[in-house]
Amino acid sequence: MKCPFCSADDTQVIDSRVNDEGDSIRRRRRCPECDKRFTTYENAALNLPQVVKQNGTREEFSRSKLRSSFSRALHKRPVPTEYVDRAIEHIVQKILAQGEREVNARELGESVMQELKAMDKVAYIRFASVYRSFQDVDDFNNVIRDLDKPKPSKKSV
Repeated sequence: MKCPFCSADDTQVIDSRVNDEGDSIRRRRRCPECDKRFTTYENAALNLPQVVKQNGTREEFSRSKLRSSFSRALHKRPVPTEYVDRAIEHIVQKILAQGEREVNARELGESVMQELKAMDKVAYIRFASVYRSFQDVDDFNNVIRDLDKPKPSKKSV
């Protein structure tokens, strides 16, 4: 690695430590030319897939757009930010696990709906009303009815 002070081509690693979360490495380096020290951080470079919109256009995956979707649905709802962070991370990990170069925008929307359904029912209905383009009160009633249905038990008969 180049020295940021004198631009010498080679520097020495004096110490390496993994951060508390275990997702990056901190390296202390020393330049043999100018004898100055500096710190570098090493992180995994993950390439998120492109998002294919309904009209066929493609755009870069954006965590901020995902966060914005959650923020709009959860406006004035008592849901901690940590829950939103976890939901976004869960969606990102799910996408990365697929290993595809592209992801459909509809699939992302469905993932947001699943996370909201588990997080806050009101936010789920808000998001669903826009995402699924509700036209009348019956659309709302159908979603509410689905929320009220008891989940099938996992008992074997």
